[in-house]
Amino acid sequence: MSRRRRPQEMDPTRRDFLWKGACAALTATGIASSIWDLRAINAAAGQVAGGATGYKALVCIFLFGGNDANNLIIPTDSRYTNNYVPSRGILAIPQVGQTGGLLQLVPPAPNPAIPYGIHPSCPELSTLFNTGQLAVLCNVGTLLAPLTRTQYLNHSVALPPQLFSHNDQQVEWQTAVEDQPPKTGWGGRTADLLYSANTLNNVSMNISLAGNNTFETGNVINEYNVSTTGAISLNISGSNPGPAQLQALKDLIAMNHSNLYESAFSSEMNTAITDAQTLNAAIAPTSAATYWTTPFPTSGLGNQMRMIARLMQAAPVLGHNRQIFFASIGGFDLHSGEGNQSGAHANLLADLSKCMNALYKATVQLGVDQSVVQYTASDFCRTFPVNTGLGSDHGWGNHQFVLGGPVHGGALYGTYPTLTVNGPDDTSTGRWIPTTSVEQYGATLALWFGVSQSNLTSVFPYLGRFSPQTLGFV
Repeated sequence: MSRRRRPQEMDPTRRDFLWKGACAALTATGIASSIWDLRAINAAAGQVAGGATGYKALVCIFLFGGNDANNLIIPTDSRYTNNYVPSRGILAIPQVGQTGGLLQLVPPAPNPAIPYGIHPSCPELSTLFNTGQLAVLCNVGTLLAPLTRTQYLNHSVALPPQLFSHNDQQVEWQTAVEDQPPKTGWGGRTADLLYSANTLNNVSMNISLAGNNTFETGNVINEYNVSTTGAISLNISGSNPGPAQLQALKDLIAMNHSNLYESAFSSEMNTAITDAQTLNAAIAPTSAATYWTTPFPTSGLGNQMRMIARLMQAAPVLGHNRQIFFASIGGFDLHSGEGNQSGAHANLLADLSKCMNALYKATVQLGVDQSVVQYTASDFCRTFPVNTGLGSDHGWGNHQFVLGGPVHGGALYGTYPTLTVNGPDDTSTGRWIPTTSVEQYGATLALWFGVSQSNLTSVFPYLGRFSPQTLGFV
């Protein structure tokens, strides 16, 4: 193969102009976001829509790094003194009623009282739990089959590969096919079944505010990557770019190209440009009949959630009856300096609480609160005992939030672990063996979203190994 000449050595050919225009106009992810259209051409025209009627949106908030849920939902009964404080040490949150102490969770009637509190940095989430819009799913994680401590120790049941590895567990959470190479995510497979519920599919119903992800990748549908200010639009750089130069690029893209690569590339460029224009027009304030007044935090997650609200508002213009969103917040890998009622972890939880609350309030003002469910996911929990760096190490089973009007909130679902190192729920070092699988968690959300009961196993191939298959929190 001959050496490719550097750009300054090349003649200003049509191919060169197309290439330079593409690089300036759209990032690689912007172009990749359009490729799902080509795959949709060869897909079966009539996908199984299950119960996909009306508008619904699912919002995944991924907590990258492994959130320490041992300091998120904490017993307020005798376990606090007997189990929690001795292992947590300097990380321990003060008891309810003390300065900077836990916020007692008080379920709404007729739900029974529960002996649990939430981290003091989460007053918004505490209120939403107490008014019935927020549920907690306890000790959920990646599994290939139900697992006991005895089975874990004698290796009699297969385990998900690369436990306690950030990258692997992040992907396994998003695929829900833990022992296979990542090809599609369960959000993508869900969209493959339900995209025909939309009146238009010019822009993918799977929209990411946090870049490329496995979760939203399907066989037909991929994620469409959007920034916190909107879709990436055509913007040619140079000393004096103007309408004529922009139009010249569009004209070249629209030409018939004899070269197969040029033709395919031009088609994708044209689709990407059109999609970006469509989406940006749809989220323009002047196109909205109503608007929310809820202030969002100006953090990275806050800006993502604000854009998600704008995209929900734009759903009728985009022709979306179904939308799946992916947002994220990082920084949870706190091996040192974690803190308790203040510090790095407290700051992250405060941001999460404010952002989830802001999006919920926006959905109320937009009139779609009964059609939107937010849920959290994370690599894994962290070890129960504090480490020498005044932080915590990689764990396994974790607690997650589910928020929205359709949620049967004010309750804990799943099984809270026994807080004993080398106890019945521990691998050996304070890493809780999950008692609920990612499959059960996801299947409950997918069933609400419109996937039929009979199609749940096509989204979650290993779901039949677990009982019950769905958990009833929504």
